[in-house]
Amino acid sequence: MAVISIEELPPRLAGGRTLAGLDLGDKTIGVAVSDRGLSFAHPRPVIMRKKFSIDVAQLLSQLEKDNVGAFVLGLPVNMDGTEGPRAQKSRAFARNMATLSDLPVVLWDERLSTVAVERTLIEMDFSRKKRAGKIDSAAAAFILQGALDRLQSLGSDDLLR
Repeated sequence: MAVISIEELPPRLAGGRTLAGLDLGDKTIGVAVSDRGLSFAHPRPVIMRKKFSIDVAQLLSQLEKDNVGAFVLGLPVNMDGTEGPRAQKSRAFARNMATLSDLPVVLWDERLSTVAVERTLIEMDFSRKKRAGKIDSAAAAFILQGALDRLQSLGSDDLLR
């Protein structure tokens, strides 16, 4: 697996392959997958983190079922643009996954994604308990939707061919 830019994604998603979004947390991995038309992000059940090898096996199994050709990993950049310990954890996760999968990864600035998702869930009148169970996959969908919107703005309509 290689870390690539969003502009390098289109050829990797040809033939009906989908794109996944991941929101990496200490206790969970939020997962979302696009439709085949690469227009909409759909949340998937979170993966409860146990051990790296177990987490990745579960993740790769899920991604294979969804015909994923690449994934977007949220990179938690600080508000001033610097990268702290959480961003380093995300980069390490991508590096470690490279030894187990050929899927390319795009690192995506996820500043304020969890905040935006939490506000949306509050507006939808989700209780604190219900928000806790949905926030990670919703954040993954938010990250993925940003990447999908960027692909569309690049004129990547040829992805569907």
